[in-house]
Amino acid sequence: MTQPASPARPVTEKSPPADGAPSPWRSLLARVDVRTLSLLGVLAVLVVIGGVTEPDAFLDTDNLQLILTQASVIGVVTVGMTFVIISGGIDLSVGAIVALASVWATTVATQEYGFAGILFTAVVVGLGCGLVNGLLIAYGGMVPFIATLAMLASGRGLALEITDGKTQMVTVDGVLKLGERDSYVLGIPPLVLVLAAVTVVGWLLLNRTTFGRRSVAVGGNAEAARLAGIDVRRQRLYLYLLSGLCCGIAAFLLIILSGSGQNTNGNLYELDAIAAAIIGGTLLSGGRGTITGSVLGVLIFTTITNIFALNNLETAVQQIAKGAIIVAAVLVQRRTATA
Repeated sequence: MTQPASPARPVTEKSPPADGAPSPWRSLLARVDVRTLSLLGVLAVLVVIGGVTEPDAFLDTDNLQLILTQASVIGVVTVGMTFVIISGGIDLSVGAIVALASVWATTVATQEYGFAGILFTAVVVGLGCGLVNGLLIAYGGMVPFIATLAMLASGRGLALEITDGKTQMVTVDGVLKLGERDSYVLGIPPLVLVLAAVTVVGWLLLNRTTFGRRSVAVGGNAEAARLAGIDVRRQRLYLYLLSGLCCGIAAFLLIILSGSGQNTNGNLYELDAIAAAIIGGTLLSGGRGTITGSVLGVLIFTTITNIFALNNLETAVQQIAKGAIIVAAVLVQRRTATA
């Protein structure tokens, strides 16, 4: 007579993993963002190259602060651009919005209202431009490329009209002091602290809120998102408002950095922001992207520019290097997508 089969022994946390089951270490590695680690590795290599080629100049504290400060303005713009691209859109007008917001916020009439007036005007102009883009794209049915291209042309033209081609100097002490060393917090410039704050808020918004999940869903498949109950048009409007808000904040940072407003501000910011987002792993087709990766992309480009400048390399060489990096990043994305 056969014995009845004994019940299976329950698997506890101390039990060895079954054959084929992933080990705890393998599961941990699977959760690590390989692209982020790669970007950090590239940034570390650039730091080494800069330290070897120009050790005294590159590793100087003032130069490192300069790199972070220069990255702050375009970094804030890139955070907004990342959200737009994740949703399957594009914004070619960010540079023009920065220029328009900076000159509108530095007119004589605006500066009469002091620090608050300049900040308020820069943010409101950015939001206003983002609202126009969002309405044209979400409710007007215009292609994002065309709508934002029109905003680019209009924004640049209006900025030129306001300034008459002249530089508008800032005379408000509260704004100018933020660009001085006395305003640094533990050796960190205020602009860098603003970038850090925007990055943290952007990361939380993308990864820990319904807004972020809806943005990814719209970029992945807009029709499926609509059928799931997401108001796709309203979501796109919000995203372009967010991009405009980031441009307004960036314009204020640029005013602090340069102490002036110019119609040429933000030149080619749209290309730099798109490139940084792509380097950071954001798909141009939408549906995937990371705030951390985009900001690391900004730091990589800013560090490359700084190294080239210290080594007296021509601007043309810098542009060629940036173009090569963008092509390489897109090729890597395609290989990853088809793997």
